[in-house]
Amino acid sequence: MDTQLIKECEEKALSWLNSPYYDDETKAEIKAMLDNEDKNPLVDAFYQSLEFGTGGLRGIMGAGTNRMNKYIVGMATQGFANYINKAFPEGGKSVVVGHDCRNNGRMFAESVADIFSANGIKVYLFESLRPTPEISFAIRQLGSVAGVNVTASHNPREYNGYKAYWSDGAQVLAPHDTGIIDEVNKVKIEDVKFEGNKDLINIIGGEMDYDYMMAVKEAMIDPDVIQRQKNLNIVYSPMHGTGRVIVPLCLRSWGFQNINVVPEQMVIDGNFPTVVSPNPENAEAMTLGMKLGTKLNADLVIASDPDADRLAIVCRDPKGEWIIINGNQTAMMFCYYIIKNKLALGTLKPSDFLVKTIVSTEVIAKMAEKNHVELRDCYTGFKWIAREIALSEGKQKYIGGGEESFGFLPYDKVRDKDAPASICLICEIAAWAKDQGKTLYDLLMDIYLEYGFSFEHTINVVKPGKTGADEIKAMMENFRTNRPEEIAGSKVILTRDFKTLRKYDAMGNESPLVMPATSNVLQYFCEDGTKVSVRPSGTEPKIKFYLELKDTMGCANCYQGCVERAKAKVEEVKKSLGI
Repeated sequence: MDTQLIKECEEKALSWLNSPYYDDETKAEIKAMLDNEDKNPLVDAFYQSLEFGTGGLRGIMGAGTNRMNKYIVGMATQGFANYINKAFPEGGKSVVVGHDCRNNGRMFAESVADIFSANGIKVYLFESLRPTPEISFAIRQLGSVAGVNVTASHNPREYNGYKAYWSDGAQVLAPHDTGIIDEVNKVKIEDVKFEGNKDLINIIGGEMDYDYMMAVKEAMIDPDVIQRQKNLNIVYSPMHGTGRVIVPLCLRSWGFQNINVVPEQMVIDGNFPTVVSPNPENAEAMTLGMKLGTKLNADLVIASDPDADRLAIVCRDPKGEWIIINGNQTAMMFCYYIIKNKLALGTLKPSDFLVKTIVSTEVIAKMAEKNHVELRDCYTGFKWIAREIALSEGKQKYIGGGEESFGFLPYDKVRDKDAPASICLICEIAAWAKDQGKTLYDLLMDIYLEYGFSFEHTINVVKPGKTGADEIKAMMENFRTNRPEEIAGSKVILTRDFKTLRKYDAMGNESPLVMPATSNVLQYFCEDGTKVSVRPSGTEPKIKFYLELKDTMGCANCYQGCVERAKAKVEEVKKSLGI
């Protein structure tokens, strides 16, 4: 390892060790790293400062500049408070603060509340853990100027995070994102006002739960189908997190009466003892739900991640086996049902629009085009979907939007992914399917038969630490400067570079790419319909490859053959890209 880097990290660690601003527990952890012959933990903890990015903070908990701890959270909050006070110089302004089930979540949230209040800002602090979408809803409901939710979403147990929200209930966008980052970067530990003003901290809870639950009902499309299938057999898991109370309540408020929960995962626990990782994208996390679903002969099994912004859906195939509906299929089902049933009920308006992210399935684009519904493409992250809602407020109606990573927002009362509302709507969709003697699996086959088979596959190449970050940077630079001419034997007919906002056709002709900002994403579209998107993760040490492969599906029984051909094609694509 670079001796100069080790020296720099040791100097940073010693500055914490000799400072009066850090507590004894932190200093003991730092001393142990300094004394350790293996310098990797020290370097990983201090080689950089945990960056306050456009979405906030996310990192492994522990002592150090590159870790989530009360001092890094404190400096971020002080900077955020400074920006809020500049943006809203008048008095009487407020912020909303919440947290999920993660270890240290309450401590971080209370620290955030103290710092905001010490800076003269009124704080609405949730009494205990709450879903991310409810934080977004509360900001709008209370007329607050900003908010913070302490959560690392679906990351492993070692992580915690800090999501920063603006007055519209969405995670911050330009110009506020860079403005906040600038303020955060100015803050030193001695500037942080840790001593709170209790008179400015208001505890909220049940009353906001009720208002949020009532808002979720606005995502309902057809109450009659729910009434006919009110005994739909539902199994639900909150994965030890924030959906445990609100999701069953929301389902009951919609009219569903047969709701069963996974008892082991109803226990609030930031160590997530029943799963390897609390990520609904991982099949392993759904094992207990499927086990209970089999025992109860359930129609579907659903789960939310720890902060209840993402959902996972499991349904039965024709053999009675449980299959997990992936994020793209989930978004397809929502959009298919929203369009089809709003048309049937006469509630679809010419000004209504849907939104998807650029890495999500193009099947949704086909649906929208066939049914003359406007579809907008935006960057990954629900702040961009929220931006589209805000741009059209009062002029056009947002009726749904989602991304491939198991997130959907079926109404406009919230400006982030919303698992409680999406879970209620997927249960309505399952009820509608059952009303016709079908399952969600049958519905998925109907979509493929009408719009063509599509297979989506995400490859995560994990590269931890500083060396990993350098490797990811080099990989992106190589793809950018050496654009592939063909992928798995099919000619690349369009390349999009969202960092330079340029696109290139098959002949190499260059033209502008119109987007609201730049983003480090590359996309390749091939003659045979293959689509490949490449982007480094904004929250984890990995580079992600999103593959979409096309095929013709003549009948529902042809599905498995299409899947097998697509899996073989994935290997060809990987070989082409050298991954």
